[in-house]
Amino acid sequence: MKGQTIIVTGASSGIGFGIAKYFLDRGDNVLINSFNACKLQEAYIQLGAGENLARLAGDVSVKSTGIALAAKAIEQFGSIDVLVNDAGLFDTKPFLDVDEGYLDLFLGTNVKGTFYTSQAVIPQMLKQRNGVIVNIGTPMVTKSIAGVNATTAVSSKGAVHALTVQLAAEFGKFNIRTNVVAPGVIRTSTGLAESKDTNDQNAGLHLLDRLGDVADIAEMVYFVAKSRFITGAIIPVDGGMGAGQNLCKKWDISL
Repeated sequence: MKGQTIIVTGASSGIGFGIAKYFLDRGDNVLINSFNACKLQEAYIQLGAGENLARLAGDVSVKSTGIALAAKAIEQFGSIDVLVNDAGLFDTKPFLDVDEGYLDLFLGTNVKGTFYTSQAVIPQMLKQRNGVIVNIGTPMVTKSIAGVNATTAVSSKGAVHALTVQLAAEFGKFNIRTNVVAPGVIRTSTGLAESKDTNDQNAGLHLLDRLGDVADIAEMVYFVAKSRFITGAIIPVDGGMGAGQNLCKKWDISL
């Protein structure tokens, strides 16, 4: 399964960067994308700027960006085997404070970005009669956390989960598989862990009582991308966050 072509959006930092590196290190061709052209160029250099790496800057919430990504992948590498829709936003704001602009920002990047980029690559996957789309979701779609006022982000990710399952139904007969990998709190430069503190104060949100690492997510995305019999799945990589929380430290519960 070497030498496949992988598109990773939101790849200039954090989870997206880690996913791109994971595929590159295992011999695949990778096309990275980010809204920020300068950060994308930095990531491109950090990843080695080799022959099996390409870059294209653009806002995935704009339909033409997805079209351009698909065209570049085909032109440079000859196929589109895997799309990883990592580009996304997560932030907290009380529900009653959410205005139209804030809502549109999340619907644009998280929902439209995932929708348009998937729409752009599927025609090539249909020609190949093979392909995988991996969307990055969140366990908070089905496991809410009181005190984390993330209605906007979680609602938009809920749409991503629903889109994933429906695409699996519509395109499974063409051997196109779509799945969600749903991370818990991960140590990255953005996201829930950074919004509070870079130490492990959020570790108790996970039954494993630690934060996740980018490698934990990249490993699962790679596994799902290479699998030939997983589709329509919402796969938590969340240290048990979806099942419960570890409150032993907070409540001084002895075992």
